Amino acid sequence: MKIIELPIKFEFNSQKNYLYPSLIIDNNELTLVDTGYSNFLSLIENEIIKNRYEMKDLKNIIITHYDDDHIGSLYDFKEKYPWITIIASKVEAKYISGEIKSERLVQAEEILEKMPDEEIEFGKLFIQQLKNLKHVPIDVKVRDGDMILDNKCKVIATPGHTSGHISLYFPSLHSVITGDAAVNENQKLIIANPHFCLDIETAEKSLDKIKNLKADTYYCYHGGKFSL
Repeated sequence: MKIIELPIKFEFNSQKNYLYPSLIIDNNELTLVDTGYSNFLSLIENEIIKNRYEMKDLKNIIITHYDDDHIGSLYDFKEKYPWITIIASKVEAKYISGEIKSERLVQAEEILEKMPDEEIEFGKLFIQQLKNLKHVPIDVKVRDGDMILDNKCKVIATPGHTSGHISLYFPSLHSVITGDAAVNENQKLIIANPHFCLDIETAEKSLDKIKNLKADTYYCYHGGKFSL
């Protein structure tokens, strides 16, 4: 088993940005962790193929949490590759499948009511972007401590950014895929977007939780790979 990061380059507000979905390779079976914004399908496909893997071997997608930059292309992946098994926490599954309005949308609507006039247009666009996300049913719902991927990956509950956020720990690789429980900023692990955390105190505890795993490598969705 090994993990590689997929640097996805895109433009936002006329600035170049990157996201770093992770690809887990095990016995020629591929598992993608998070799917980027909507319309990222071809960008992620290109990175996978560039690394000499084939999309026919993509068996699973794990979603760390409901946010538009993590689930934006999930529907497109499932449409194009219907055999894929989609995995998420039991809590986040309710939002991804559309069973319940997402926490992020509720938060965005509440923030909009307090926004200064010059920011209202952006707030409305963000809300519409969330509403445009297509719901996808979750095939496997996991909890803290569950072992998945042939018992080689341990699900770590890391709430705070969202209530059902999960990270992934690989004991044999001494590695963690953090989702938004941590970002790599100037070679330091810090909380992702603290202003958007639904519970900042819980997010701080989750950051400590994955730091205390003392992994050799942390694969951060924002900022890329962090190695001790």
